[in-house]
Parts: sequence; C-alpha cells; structure tokens
Amino acid sequence: MERVIAKNPKAFRDYEILEKVECGVELRGPEIKSLREAKTALQDSFARVENGEVFLYNMHISPYQFASIFNVEPKRKRKLLLRKKQIQHLWGKTNQRGFTLVPLSCYFNERGIAKIELGVARGKRFYERREEIKKKEAEFQIRKALRTKKKGGERSRLR
Repeated sequence: MERVIAKNPKAFRDYEILEKVECGVELRGPEIKSLREAKTALQDSFARVENGEVFLYNMHISPYQFASIFNVEPKRKRKLLLRKKQIQHLWGKTNQRGFTLVPLSCYFNERGIAKIELGVARGKRFYERREEIKKKEAEFQIRKALRTKKKGGERSRLR
C-alpha cells in the first residue's frame, strides 16, 4: 500500500503524460523526516538528464525543525536513482523536441522507501486545454441531469 505524500496536479493540466517511471530519490538525513511529515511540494519542479544521471530541480522539502545545523537547502537539486537502461531511454525521449520529464507524485512504497513518479510529458497547447475543460463541463452537466432524473424530476423538488 502506497502512502502518497505530494501530487503535482499542474502536470496533468499542462502536460500530456505519455509514459510513467518510478524512481528513487537521493536524500540527506533530515529530508526524509520532513517527507514523513508530508512537508513537500512538487509545483514547478522538473527533471533533467545530465552526464548519464537524472536530477530533480525545484522540489521543495521544508527544513526539519529539529535538525538545526544539518538541514540542507529546501530547493536543492536532487539525484534520482534509476537503472542505466532507464536513464538512456529517458535521455532518448527528452532529446526529442517538445518532451520533458515532470514529477507526478512523491510517495512511500510498501517498504517505506521514498519514491518519485516521473512522467515523460509533452506540453499541451492552449486550445487542447480549452477542449479538455469543455469536455469536463459537458460530462458534469450530463451527470447533473441524470441525478435530477433519478430523484424524480422537477416535481420531487417542489414537494
């Protein structure tokens, strides 16, 4: 059973997720304690492949209040732990124009190890986002109409 710490809702709104990859994250002592308290945010974070390694940028992990001098910078770049073949695959994908690596969620797996779910994503265009909003609005209206029909229509509301 996974315990989700943080999600990145902007990733699903702004990007089309083509592929998902689970990876570990290299953390320092007090950072894992802050994660266990769910003091993290994935907004505006992204990952890059550099020199055969994958790094996560702008993931905010709040300093642990009891760590004092051992705390590290909250938005430091963190190394993601992947196998060599996975890194090569991600490097090949992100070298194509328009693709990027976006963290989707941060969670603890069954063994209590912190994991990041990365997504290979392509940015949505403005009109694609607008169409998605229209589609959701139409589905909502249909569900709303079905709910009033099940309740007995307009007459049941007046009684």
